[in-house]
Formats: sequence, C-alpha cells, structure tokens
Amino acid sequence: MSEDPKSPTFQARRAQARKALDALDPHMKEGGEAADPRRKAWFDAVYDKAGGDAAGVPWASLAPHPLTAEWLKAQGRALAGLDVLDVGCGLGDNAEAFVAAGSRVVAFDLSEKAIDWAKARFPRSGATYRAADLFDLPAEWRGAFDLVHECYTLQALPAALAPDAFAALAGTLKPKGELLVVARARGEDEIAQGPPWPLPPSAFEAARAAGLRLVSLEDIPARDGMVRHWRAVLTL
Repeated sequence: MSEDPKSPTFQARRAQARKALDALDPHMKEGGEAADPRRKAWFDAVYDKAGGDAAGVPWASLAPHPLTAEWLKAQGRALAGLDVLDVGCGLGDNAEAFVAAGSRVVAFDLSEKAIDWAKARFPRSGATYRAADLFDLPAEWRGAFDLVHECYTLQALPAALAPDAFAALAGTLKPKGELLVVARARGEDEIAQGPPWPLPPSAFEAARAAGLRLVSLEDIPARDGMVRHWRAVLTL
C-alpha cells in the first residue's frame, strides 16, 4: 500500500495501529520488560500486523529521516566510496539515502519481515539488506565500516542495554571510523515516558565507556513536527 504519510487517512491508520501496538508491548506496563527484554517479539509483531501498510509501522515515514538527510547534504560527496552500516534499517529509506550519496551500504534489522519489505521496495538497490541482531552481529562486520548510522534504535531499547549497544556499534567501526546517532532527546532530570525512551545527555557516557568520544553533539529543538532531538557524531 502506497500513500502520502502526511495524509489524514494515513495518519488515522497510524494512530489506530499505534494504540494496538502499545497494548501489545510489555514495556508499556510496570515490570513487563522481563517478558521481552530486547523487544524482538514486539518488533516482529509490528511488521506482522502492518500487513504491508506502512502506516502500521510507527517510525516509517517512507523517506530518509530529516536530520539524517540534512547531515548527508552537508557532507556532499565525502561519503562516496565509504563502507556504511545502517542499523535498524526498517523499510530502507535511510539506507537508500546513503547509497545515493555513493556509499557501499550494508543495512540490517532485527526483523526478517522488515528486511523482506525493504528488499521489495528497493529491488534494484545497491545496498545489502540482512536480518541481524545488534547484540550478536556477524563476525565479518567487526571493524569493517567507515561510518555507522544509528537512527532510533538506541531510544527503542531500555537504558540498561545502552552500554552493550554502544559497545556493539563501536565494534563495527574501522579505526577512526565514525558513528552517527539520531535520537529523540530529553533533559537529564526529565522523566522518560516511553517506549521509545528519549536519550538524556548522560546516555553518551555509555558511549565513552565503549571507547567512543564525541566529535559533535547537536541539541536540536522541536521543529517541523519533530520533538527535540540529538544528532551526534562519535569516533573511536
């Protein structure tokens, strides 16, 4: 099903789907995280219940994330020929933006159905799409990428998983490689209402523990229908 994500009918279906998916998510209930600690069952349910309708995938905008697209535009052709890993690729729009920038792209998602959907949307893609678990990545990806793009995966995980998540991301980088993070942001003293859980500034302490250092951290205020976000670049 193809439709403008900004249309009222699309948004109405999305709101209905979001309500149903929240009811299925054990993390929406006190103490429920033990039932699905890494949220794989819930992510599988998202793509299963969507039935080919992107409105049923709450994060699917059928376009690259605006903050990723801005960053890519600012890089010009600097990414041409680089090896890029797109984390939690969903329906593939961010991965395809990196392909358009001239990068050699590997894109993965926890959900097999998301990968199948992305391949169907982009049958002639230059990207390699693959199902994989961030916490159990293929051995050949270790130290293999010049740039890793992470958009909305960290915020979808419980905070206790942040150290392991950053360690996994760092482990895929070549020496001097960079990690680009796009995530919802919150103040240190704000209560995280989620999932998703907007990241506080201290989340990047877990990155430092994984051997990463901040190159830049943009605090982007709410605009254009988006809530406050971080856009961060880190390196080994």
